[in-house]
Amino acid sequence: MNHSMTFLRSLLFSLGMSTSTLVFAPLSLLTFPLPLRQRYAFITQWSRFNLWWLAVTCNLRYTVEGLENIPSQPSVILCKHQSAWETLALQMIFPQQVWLIKRELLWVPFFGWGLAMLKPIAINRQAARQALRQLVNQGTQRLTDGLWVVIFPEGTRVAPGEKRPYAPGGAMLAHRTGHAVVPVAHNAGAFWPRRGFLKQPGTIRLIIGPPILVEGRHASEINALAEAWIENTMVKIDGATPEACKTTNQ
Repeated sequence: MNHSMTFLRSLLFSLGMSTSTLVFAPLSLLTFPLPLRQRYAFITQWSRFNLWWLAVTCNLRYTVEGLENIPSQPSVILCKHQSAWETLALQMIFPQQVWLIKRELLWVPFFGWGLAMLKPIAINRQAARQALRQLVNQGTQRLTDGLWVVIFPEGTRVAPGEKRPYAPGGAMLAHRTGHAVVPVAHNAGAFWPRRGFLKQPGTIRLIIGPPILVEGRHASEINALAEAWIENTMVKIDGATPEACKTTNQ
C-alpha cells in the first residue's frame, strides 16, 4: 500500500474515532446511575467499534494466542505497552477490568469522562510512594469485587525493540492479594506506533502467557518472572513487522 493511501486510510480512521468519542462520551455520562457492570458493557462498545473501524479503514486486524491461559479468577494483567491499540483490545480479550492510569487522563475532555465512569486506579506519578499505596489498596478492592486489574509495568509506551524497567507495583499487588499475574506480549507498535498517525495494514499478534502463581514468591521474583516472559516473547514476535505479516480476519 502506497504512502498516500495509508495516510488517507489513517485519516479516515482518526475521523471515525474522534466522532465516536464525541458520541459515546456524553452518552456514557448518562449511564452513571447504572451498576458498574452495565456501565462497562455500554462504554466498552466504543472500543469494540474502533477496533472494527480500524479493520475496515486501515486493514489492521489482530490474532490472540494463549486464550487457554486466562484464569477463571480475577488476576493482575501485566502487559507490554507499545501503542494505543492494546488499551482497546484488552477490553475485548479479558473479562471486566480496570486500569492503572495517570490521573491526568481523567482531565481529557470527552475521553476522560468516559474513562472515569469505569473506576480506574488513577494515580499521581509524581508521588511514587503514595501511588504505590493507592495501587495496592484500590487494586485489592477491585480484585475483591471481581474485577481484573490491567497494568503496563513499563509506565509508558515504548517503541518496538526497546524496553524500560518494570515497575514493581503490579507484582506487589499480586503478592499482597494472592491473585495470579497474567503476562501479555504483542507487537502493536509495529503497526500503530506511539505518537504515530499512520496505521500500517497487517495483523497484530498478541500472546497471553501462562499465569504466574504468587504463592511462596516475593514481589521482586514475580516481577522478574513476568518481565522475563514478556521480553523473551517479544524477541520471538518482533520479526512480525507490517511487511512480514499477512492480513487475516479476526
